[in-house]
Amino acid sequence: MAKPDKGHVWFGRRDFASKVGWGSFFAFMGVMLGGSLRFMFPRVLFEPSTTFKAGFPTDYVVGVSEKYKNEKRVWIVKNDEGFFALSAICTHLGCTPRWLSSEDKFKCPCHGSGFYRDGINFEGPAPRPLERFKITKADDGQLLIDKSVKFLWEKDQWGKPGAFLYV
Repeated sequence: MAKPDKGHVWFGRRDFASKVGWGSFFAFMGVMLGGSLRFMFPRVLFEPSTTFKAGFPTDYVVGVSEKYKNEKRVWIVKNDEGFFALSAICTHLGCTPRWLSSEDKFKCPCHGSGFYRDGINFEGPAPRPLERFKITKADDGQLLIDKSVKFLWEKDQWGKPGAFLYV
């Protein structure tokens, strides 16, 4: 007597388990190969340089220059003795303060922090003064600003070499 036909079966349980097993193995090997190939190409961030030339000292008049405020987030400040570079980032939440020349102060539009021309905070929620960046003269005589070197007032670093450029 012939067995009753239960329909056409493409493959059985063992075939299914074998295919799932081999599929998992090849998927694992593909991920490992992809990870190995990715290792050959390092992750590099192409960020702008932290140093830039800000022109010649004779290009500046006494006061605050906003020439690099938007592009580099730096103010170049000149007084009777020389130059310093202030960070244009509020120490409260990172907004960009505005220079109000008529009031001779920086004022943050986000929460109202106020800073004197030298960067000292005097009003609002900013917990500390603005940071200064290293400022020196390049070989060609231009001002050279290095944003990777910061000077903090609260750590008494504003008197260190590089925090102020005497002329």
